[in-house]
Amino acid sequence: MSSTTAIPLIEPARGVTEDMIRRLVETFYERVLEDEVLGPIFRLALSHRWSEHLTIMVDFWSSVALRTGRYQGKPQQVHRGMALVEDHFERWLSLFEATAREVCEPDVADFFNDRAHRIADSLQIGLGIGPKALHLPSRAAGDGARG
Repeated sequence: MSSTTAIPLIEPARGVTEDMIRRLVETFYERVLEDEVLGPIFRLALSHRWSEHLTIMVDFWSSVALRTGRYQGKPQQVHRGMALVEDHFERWLSLFEATAREVCEPDVADFFNDRAHRIADSLQIGLGIGPKALHLPSRAAGDGARG
């Protein structure tokens, strides 16, 4: 993506179809399962719910790319307690970027990769992972808190 290319945040992505989303999700998660670092994490978290996960991810990316509103999940909650670290996100993004570039036309791959980075940043911030994480001081009960 060039530095002059703007990717609108709220418009549906041009050139994206449901079939493309499904192909991207299925190809990407096949690679995740084969990955020596990410594979065990996903297999443990999803055990026998892999097909359900793929359907949810197609709905998620359809909501992101086509504004369908089909995804109603809570990704922050789902990822809590998984012992994720910044390196996991970097590896996930690297696999996703490569897959998007293989499966999609360049402009569409740019769209998906832009969103993937924004989503990864948001998850890391919310989960307290990496340099962008918010590390707020904890408040002791009754320690000057105002209502």
